[in-house]
Amino acid sequence: MTNNIALWYAARATGLVALLLLTATVVGGIAGASRARPLGWPRFAVHLLHRNISLLTVVFLAVHIASSVIDQYAGIGWLDTVLPFASVYKPFWLGLGAIAFDLILALVVTSLLRPRINARLWRAVHWVAYPCWPLALVHALGIGTDAGSGWPLAIGLGCVVAVGGAGVYRLIVAGSPA
Repeated sequence: MTNNIALWYAARATGLVALLLLTATVVGGIAGASRARPLGWPRFAVHLLHRNISLLTVVFLAVHIASSVIDQYAGIGWLDTVLPFASVYKPFWLGLGAIAFDLILALVVTSLLRPRINARLWRAVHWVAYPCWPLALVHALGIGTDAGSGWPLAIGLGCVVAVGGAGVYRLIVAGSPA
C-alpha cells in the first residue's frame, strides 16, 4: 500500500509540475514570437530558455505518465497514454490528457527534426502547442481527486492568468506598428 501512495503522490506532483512547466513553455513561446526579451536578454537566450523548459516539461510528463501507469490502482495502461478515450479509468479526462500527450509527441518529434524538415511544416505543427495547453489544463482539473478545489485549482487559475496575459500582450504587440 505504501508503494501505491508514493506512486499516487509522484503522479500527482509531477503532473502539476508538468502543467506549470508547460505553461511556462507556452508563455515563453508567446514571448519569443512577439520578440519580447525579459530583462533585455538576447534573443538566443530567450530561445534557449524556451527549449530547456520544454525539455524539462517532457521529463516531468514522462515521470507523470510512468508513475500513473505503474500504479495499478486506476488500471491505466501504456496504450491509454496515447490512445484517447480508451481507458476504463475516467476515459474522458484521461482521453484529454492522451490527446495533449500526442500533440506534445508531435512537437518533440518535429523539433528534433527541425534541421531536416521544411520550416513551414515545423511552424504548422508547432501551432498544436496552443490547443495542447488547454487540453492538459482541463485534463489536470478534471482527473485530479482534489483538482477542483484548494491549491491545485489555484495553480490552474494561475496558469490561465499567465497564458492569458501573455496572449493579450502578444495581441497588443502584434497589433502595434513596428
